[in-house]
Amino acid sequence: MYQQTLQQVFGFNQLRGGQENVITRVLEGQSAAAIFPTGSGKSLCYQLPALHLPNLTLVISPLLALMHDQLDFLQQKGIAAASIDSSQTWEQSQQVMQDVRAGKTKILMISVERLKNERFRHFIQQVPISLLVVDEAHCISEWGHNFRPDYLKLPDYRQQLNIPQVLLLTATATPAVIKDMQAKFAIDEANTVVTGFYRHNLDLAVKAVTEEEKRDVLQSMLSQAKSEPSIVYVTLQHTAEDTAAYLNQQGIRATAYHAGLNSEVRENIQQQFMNGTIHCIVATIAFGMGIDKADIRHIIHYDLPKSIENYSQEIGRAGRDNQSSHCTVLANRNGVNVLENFVYGDTPDRDAIYAVLKDIKQQQGQWDVMLHQLSRESNIRALPLKTLLVYLEIEGVIEAQYSYFADYRFKPIQTPEWIISQFQGERQHFVKAIFDCSPKARTWHSIDFETLWQGFQADRKRVVAAIDYFNEKGWLTLESKQMTEVFKIVEPNFNIDSLADSLHATFSQKENTEIERLHTMLNFFESNECLSHRLARYFADENAPQECGHCSVCRNQPATLPSNSEQLTEPSANTLKAWCDPFIEAVQTQTQAAPTKQAITRFLVGMTTPLNTKVKARQMSGFAKLEQYPFQQVLNSLNFL
Repeated sequence: MYQQTLQQVFGFNQLRGGQENVITRVLEGQSAAAIFPTGSGKSLCYQLPALHLPNLTLVISPLLALMHDQLDFLQQKGIAAASIDSSQTWEQSQQVMQDVRAGKTKILMISVERLKNERFRHFIQQVPISLLVVDEAHCISEWGHNFRPDYLKLPDYRQQLNIPQVLLLTATATPAVIKDMQAKFAIDEANTVVTGFYRHNLDLAVKAVTEEEKRDVLQSMLSQAKSEPSIVYVTLQHTAEDTAAYLNQQGIRATAYHAGLNSEVRENIQQQFMNGTIHCIVATIAFGMGIDKADIRHIIHYDLPKSIENYSQEIGRAGRDNQSSHCTVLANRNGVNVLENFVYGDTPDRDAIYAVLKDIKQQQGQWDVMLHQLSRESNIRALPLKTLLVYLEIEGVIEAQYSYFADYRFKPIQTPEWIISQFQGERQHFVKAIFDCSPKARTWHSIDFETLWQGFQADRKRVVAAIDYFNEKGWLTLESKQMTEVFKIVEPNFNIDSLADSLHATFSQKENTEIERLHTMLNFFESNECLSHRLARYFADENAPQECGHCSVCRNQPATLPSNSEQLTEPSANTLKAWCDPFIEAVQTQTQAAPTKQAITRFLVGMTTPLNTKVKARQMSGFAKLEQYPFQQVLNSLNFL
């Protein structure tokens, strides 16, 4: 049935075993999950069926770069595919919606956040959809390594949009995550296709090195690699900069890559790496998603990865041309505290959760919230705050409606009189009212929506649409800020205390899982069992060889990771008190409440939190004094409080 399409459109004569299995099930009208290793053709599992299904295939993709890569591929094959994303103008997205409505588009790609927009949900509800595809589907599981809170709402969205079938795609799912994915979308075990995770061409090695030895070992490895394409992964941005600078001093051309560089610079580095101008990248995990370079010969983890899942995703970028490639971890236990602190920093205090619930309780029917401001006031970091709001949606307390920018300002390019003269009648009066109600400070005009509504009954939505239009026409420069999320309060009569308790318990359980995941990884690196076999088994592949013959354990070189070389002495209660008192005092002055023990611990180990930023903690002598110490040890040492 689909053989002709496979040959004529995609240019393949046959499918791989796993692909055929999944595509057959989808075309038979069943929901399915495809767990295939990176680079083994997951995308074809929805692209081919989409051309045979009667209605739209809606694809949820977590990354703009991945979305654009897949769109380019589909459009080159002459397939009617489109996306609605943040890089488009208003007119472009309107055109896409028109084509979708008219049935001209077979595949539509969006981010999961797009479904939070009530207007988009209203539009897509009127479009018949055959299949919902969830790319990177492990993001739906709280027990997965890359949990995205908005993914949790996908089962509800599927019901609302009345989508008969789902296809889940991922490269990294443990048995527990697979179970979770199956349960959330009611997918039969028989319709979950796991192909072999084992890669015969990857040489896996763990080298036990002390922190002092690491640079020399790295330099020696890269000297031997000559100019073969290599990626060196580090945890922190400044490590990327320092290590790249050191390698360059040693005569090895290396370029740092991290999220702190602007997007143009990052794109340029990526492009040069792809075309072979740059051979060695020293990068944080910001580098690699959507990188499809076939001949990467070396992946070196200079710092410990965050989990086995991250490790497998990162080494999965090596040797996609099936040629022999080397993946080495330079491992010791020095960086474990840093990784643990990322986890502890993301667990909100019960008091913080309580404060958010109290804020909701005080609203009447609707809750308008600026996430940045709420994060600052509640001392909950941005990602856990989003997670908390999704939990509240799932609990039925609130429901996302739409988001808008609270503040708009503009700088005219054409004169206001000229812009007004482009319209007649009622429209001209409306446009004049916008300029009349936008006082100017030096060069920028700020729009006063309240006065516009009071004096002219000018609806906010219409005003925003008008100035967006002026901006697109090049008549003015527009700036918007203060993104505000609007939620409907569905259940106002919740019990604050019991809900705060249960939500805090959920976050604490998640924290324990993340810490366990970290220690599972350390055990994996110190394993006496073939690394390839153990890694495959971790991802539900029982068919990898017992001994691969191409890992450090099979070469009889199992690793024992060196611990921190310095002995950590515990500071006295008086010293701790001297460090903590200025912080406690500043918090009490700013918030009229004492900080929790967890908040003080985050201060002492040097974490970036909204509260630490608010009280300028970095300028205090106690900040980060104990960053080398385990979080729990510091927390326990605060009993004097």
